[in-house]
Amino acid sequence: MQSKRLLLITGNYMPEPTGTGKCNGEMIRWLSANGYECTVITSYPHYPQWKVQPPYTRKRYWYSRELSADGRARIYRCPQYVPGNPSGKRRVLMDFSFACAAFLRMLPLLVSRKYDIVITVAPPFHLGLMGVLYKKLRGARFFYHIQDLQIEAARDLGMISSAAFIRLLFSIEGYILRQADQVSSISEGMIQRIRAKAGKEIFFFPNWTDVSTFYPLEDREQLKKAYGFAATDRVILYAGAIGEKQGLETILHAASVMKSSPSFRFLICGAGPYKKQLQDRAVTMRLENVFFPETQPFEQFNRFLNMADVHLVIQKSGAGDLVMPSKLTTILAVGGLALVTANEGTSLHTLIKEHEIGIVIASDDQQALAEGIVRAIEKRQEHITSNARQYALEYLALDKVMMRFSSTLREST
Repeated sequence: MQSKRLLLITGNYMPEPTGTGKCNGEMIRWLSANGYECTVITSYPHYPQWKVQPPYTRKRYWYSRELSADGRARIYRCPQYVPGNPSGKRRVLMDFSFACAAFLRMLPLLVSRKYDIVITVAPPFHLGLMGVLYKKLRGARFFYHIQDLQIEAARDLGMISSAAFIRLLFSIEGYILRQADQVSSISEGMIQRIRAKAGKEIFFFPNWTDVSTFYPLEDREQLKKAYGFAATDRVILYAGAIGEKQGLETILHAASVMKSSPSFRFLICGAGPYKKQLQDRAVTMRLENVFFPETQPFEQFNRFLNMADVHLVIQKSGAGDLVMPSKLTTILAVGGLALVTANEGTSLHTLIKEHEIGIVIASDDQQALAEGIVRAIEKRQEHITSNARQYALEYLALDKVMMRFSSTLREST
C-alpha cells in the first residue's frame, strides 16, 4: 500500500492533556503508525492552562520544528497570542494570530512538499481557509473536521455581540464548507446543524478513548485512601477544563446544599481561566467540602478517575448541542457513573437516555444538580456503569474509530 502524505493544521496538539489537542495527537500517532506520512502545523501547548507550558516557554515567540515522540511525524510549532483571561475579543485575537503564523509556516510547504490530504480542525474555524488554499494550489483533498460549532457558541453564550460580525463569520464558514471535499463532526446534533448549512452529507467522526489505558479498577475505598480521603467518603468529581462555558458555579451551589453531609467531597480538578474565580467564591461561601486538585499526571489519571463515585459533566444550556464534552468518553471507558447536564432535545441528552450510560438532568438547574447527586449516590447504578464501559468498547475504542476514518481518507484520494 502506497504511503499517503497528510498535512494537519490545528491550533491544539499534544502534549496538551485534554480536549482537541489530545485527540489530534492521538489521531496523528495512529495514522503515522498505519501507513501515512504526517506533518502537523500547530501552536505551542497552552490548554487548559491558557499559558504556554514548559519546555516550550522560551520558544513561544518564534517558530520551531520537532519530531513526534515515535519519530514518525514532523511537527511545526507556530507563535500565537495566548490570553491569560480569554474573553470573546481576546479569543478572536488569539485565533487570528495563530492563523497568520500558521499561514506563513504553510507557504514553504506549498512549494517544497506535495500532500495528498490536508485536514484542518475547527476551532478556530477559519483555519479551513488554508485548507481551501492548499487544495486549489496543489490539488490535495481537503477534510474539514468540526469539534465545536465555534460561531454559534460564541453568539449564544454572549461572547460576541456584533450581529454584523457574526454574519461575516458565517459567510466565511459557508465558503469553507462548500469547498471542503469532506466535512466531519463529533455528534449527531452537530451534524444536523452543519448539514443544514453545508447542503451536503457530513461524516460522523466521534471523539474516542483508549479503552486499554482507561478501564475499571476494583477497590475504590483503597483508591480514596491513597488520595487522602476516607473510605466512606462520597467523592463527586469534575475533571476537565475550568472555563466559563461549563457553568461550574452550580457545583458550588450543590456543595453548599450538602454542607450538612460531611461525607460528600466535591473535587474540581483541572486548569483554566475560571479556576481562580471559583476558588475565591468557594472561600467566600465557606465550602470546606470543595477541593481543587491540580491536573493529574497522565499515568495516574486512570486511578484518579476510578476513585470517584460520581463524575460531573456540566455545560450551560446554550452549549448543549454545540459541543460534545470529550471528558465523557474517558468517564465511560472507566465505567464511571456520569451525571450529565443536558436539556431534552439535544443530542447529548438523547445519547445518554437511549443507551442508559449516565444520569441526565436539566442544564443551569442548581436544585436538579444537587438532587441528581443524591440520587446517584443513594440508588444502585450498576446497570449504568456496566452500560458505560460496554458503550466505550463498542463505539469509542480508538482503533475502531480510526479504522473507519482511515477508510474514508483512502476512498476519497
